[in-house]
Amino acid sequence: MKIRIFLLILILAGVSCKKNRTHPVPSIAFDFSIDMTLPSYQDLNSVGGWAYVAGGIKGIIVYRQSTDVFVAWERMSPEDPDNVCATGLTPDSTNYLQLYDPCSSARFSMYDGSPIANSGWGLRKYQALWNGSNLLRIYN
Repeated sequence: MKIRIFLLILILAGVSCKKNRTHPVPSIAFDFSIDMTLPSYQDLNSVGGWAYVAGGIKGIIVYRQSTDVFVAWERMSPEDPDNVCATGLTPDSTNYLQLYDPCSSARFSMYDGSPIANSGWGLRKYQALWNGSNLLRIYN
């Protein structure tokens, strides 16, 4: 009886475990700050604003979620693990809260990076730390 219970627990544990999958977008180290008073980052001065920033693999898109919360997403799509697509993710022209991958037609939430269509992966997120004034630090 004890052996059957042990085997049942072992089988249930094996079925419930998922394979440890590695995110298809590589993690690279960087650390820089942007000055939000510069004209290229002017849209980040209001909630819901976004801006492209150089860095990461294919560039970074920074989105202002709220008064003092920013998120930074890698523009390389998780649906392009070999990095062959000529362009990175871009805001959808019909819904600016979604990022669109023109090569795979995948869509992602700019708000939280979750997949919306044609992808089983969320976006690679970078850390964004605002000093409360004019500097936004982006790092990984």
